[in-house]
Amino acid sequence: MKKLLLIITLVLLSCNRDDDINSNCNFLFDAGVNLTVNTNLPQFSQLQFPSNGVYVSGQGNNGIWLWRLNSATLLAWDAADPSRPPAPCSTLTDVGGGIVESGCDDANQYSLLTGQGLEGNSSPCTLKPYRVELLGNETYFISN
Repeated sequence: MKKLLLIITLVLLSCNRDDDINSNCNFLFDAGVNLTVNTNLPQFSQLQFPSNGVYVSGQGNNGIWLWRLNSATLLAWDAADPSRPPAPCSTLTDVGGGIVESGCDDANQYSLLTGQGLEGNSSPCTLKPYRVELLGNETYFISN
């Protein structure tokens, strides 16, 4: 009986309450992203300047957000709120200052600079990042 009690105690102690919270961050699919971006083209010209973003539909779960961090770094994030299943309201829209917001009732906000959720979000999820590779001449390849 003591062994059974010890095993139950160990199992209960090994369970982490954060597991329940983090399981809420598994809504997004591993949707294929295969995008070439040339910042010299008009639709991406905002990315020639730091602290600017561009939304691209048709990639990832609900599109992707590209964010020019500085002259050497371009970031790419899935444009779907990671704390809920993809839906029309979960597409993140620009609210200014490098912040994007879900159109759903909880209105979760995220930073395009770090991918972190802002205070007040309903979950601890972060934006889903994508790999960005410089091909040369202001041309980048975004993939997962």
